[in-house]
Amino acid sequence: MTNPHAGKPCIICVAITGSLPTKENNPAVPITISEQVESTHEAFEAGASIAHCHVRDDEGKPTSDPERFARLKEGLEKHCPGLIVQLSTGGRSGAGQARGGMLPLRPDMASLTTGSNNFPTRVYENPPDLIDWLAAEMLKYDVKPELECFDLSHIIKAHEMQQKGQIKGTPYVQFVMGVKNAMPADRDVFDYYIHTVRRLFGPDAPWCAAGIGPQQIVLNDWAVASGGHARTGLEDNVRLDRDRLAPSNAALVRRVVEICDRYERPVASWREARDILGLRQPAG
Repeated sequence: MTNPHAGKPCIICVAITGSLPTKENNPAVPITISEQVESTHEAFEAGASIAHCHVRDDEGKPTSDPERFARLKEGLEKHCPGLIVQLSTGGRSGAGQARGGMLPLRPDMASLTTGSNNFPTRVYENPPDLIDWLAAEMLKYDVKPELECFDLSHIIKAHEMQQKGQIKGTPYVQFVMGVKNAMPADRDVFDYYIHTVRRLFGPDAPWCAAGIGPQQIVLNDWAVASGGHARTGLEDNVRLDRDRLAPSNAALVRRVVEICDRYERPVASWREARDILGLRQPAG
C-alpha cells in the first residue's frame, strides 16, 4: 500500500556531536572543530540538510563558547554550502544567558526548549524568564527556533509564545522521546503530539522527531511514515545496533535515507528544506 505521504520531501537533521558522547563511547564522535566539519560534510553528502551543532572545549567538555561556535559555523558554511546550520542553546553546555551567547552569529536556526523536564541524573532547567530571553534573542538576530519538546506542555507553551509574537511564523516542533526519566517512545503519545501540532499550528505545519539510543531508528521510522521529518546522528545514538557501533554520522543518515525510500518519500535537498521551514536562501 502506498504511503499517504509518498512524494513529500523529508528533511534529515544530523545531530553531530552533542554534549555527552565521547571517543570512548565511539571513536567516530567528532569532537574538534575540524572533525565536526569533516563529519558533517560526509553526512551532508549522504542527505542531511540540517546540522544540529554543539561545541566542546580543549578537554572535550561541552561549552557554549561563541568563538568556537563561530569557527564551526564558518567551516560548515565553507565546506557544506547551503546546509542549514542549527546551533544548540541546550543546558548541558552552559548556564543562564551564556546558553544564548552564540545567537548574535545569526545561524539559520537554534534549538529552544520551552519548558523543564527530568533527564537521567538531573533536571533540565528551562525557567520561563530564560525561555523568553532566548526567544527574544532569536527574534532579534533572525534565527528560527527549533522547538525541542520533551513533553506535551512544551508544545502548548510554543503555541502560547507564537500567539504572543515571541515566535515568528509557523513553529518547527521536534518531539524528543526516549530520554531516561522523560517521555519514552510511546506510539500513542507520538500520535497525539502530531494531532496537537496540527490542531494548534495547522495541518501543514512541519514537525520532526528524535529518538534517543535504540529508539532512534524507531522514531525515524514513525516520523517518515507519518509525514514528518527525521533527526539522527551520534549525539543521540552511537550504535547501528546492539552489536555494532555506528562508523560515522553519515552512516546514520544513510539509514534514514533507506527508510525514506521504503516509504516513497524523497530526501529534501537543502533548498527544499529551507523552503519548507521558511528560511532565507543563501545569496548566489
